[in-house]
Amino acid sequence: MVVKTQYQGHRISGLYVGAENVRRYFSKHVAVIELQLDHLQIQCGLTPHFWQDQPEIHDPRLCDWLEAKYQHKETGKTPVPLTLIPSGKNSFKLGSISVSGHSRTRQTAASSALVQPA
Repeated sequence: MVVKTQYQGHRISGLYVGAENVRRYFSKHVAVIELQLDHLQIQCGLTPHFWQDQPEIHDPRLCDWLEAKYQHKETGKTPVPLTLIPSGKNSFKLGSISVSGHSRTRQTAASSALVQPA
């Protein structure tokens, strides 16, 4: 799925996942997800608003990682599109989208099975 960085002022404040992606890839019974950010793995809490009117992931460690990784690209406040690929139960890998529009995160056979429509 494609997600985008979100800004508050000049800082990245999280990831905008989008309502359609939330309905398709996230269980309402889950309060915490795991994100793999390169070699770093973190757990992020999801608020009740995530499933209602704010389909966003906010975590200080995620924001710091995104700032370090993407702030140097002179994007200003323009959201950076990224891939969020299911990689297990309540687990996702965050990756870049190349200039050609393809994910730069490798997708395993197990994770590709998770993203197939039901």
